[in-house]
Amino acid sequence: MLFANAAIKIFEKGGPIMYPILVVALVAIAVVTERLFWWIRESYKRDAEGLEKVLVAMEKSDFGAALDSSKGSDDPVVRMIFRGLSHVHGSLTGALKVAAGAEIKRAGRFLMLIDTCITVAPLLGLLGTVTGIMRTFDSIGGGNELAVDAVTGGIGEALIATAAGLFIAIFCLLPFNYFNERLAKLTFELETAATNVEVMVTRAKQEGFDTMTFRRRAASEKA
Repeated sequence: MLFANAAIKIFEKGGPIMYPILVVALVAIAVVTERLFWWIRESYKRDAEGLEKVLVAMEKSDFGAALDSSKGSDDPVVRMIFRGLSHVHGSLTGALKVAAGAEIKRAGRFLMLIDTCITVAPLLGLLGTVTGIMRTFDSIGGGNELAVDAVTGGIGEALIATAAGLFIAIFCLLPFNYFNERLAKLTFELETAATNVEVMVTRAKQEGFDTMTFRRRAASEKA
């Protein structure tokens, strides 16, 4: 209760600019929390053994087994492979790109919003600094002989707004870099897997693999 009262007093001393800073803070907390839980949940969906099983099956040109093994998987890489193999009768490369793009879009959701909070929060803090200093000079230039409270209040407003903006930026920056690193890793895994699928399918066709049966099976799996 004491902490809440102290926080409210500090907020009030920060001046009117603290209200948009508060909005940015709430958005940042909501987005960072959502992304953090999303990545934690996603980490439990990864299936290294399932991915290895699918790749081994394709290495042996057993694309039917690869299709069966990848069906219904929650792993984003395996899911991309399934979507690609399901469209092998059409454009395999295009299907893999679309599937990979969908996975990357899901993983990169709200990153732009976090980046915006990192940029906007310090700028709002700087704006609070300017308005606080303006208030200080206005007090000095008034009719009062010595407006100590007004001067200290303006300086306090400037410092509080600046500190709040910087705190939000720092709070967002660390998870933002972490999420970007995870996204880059996932992108690399998707690109590597897509290349492997294309190479294996092309090699199988060159070795005389009969794709007609597999195409009919892939079409039925897609349906």
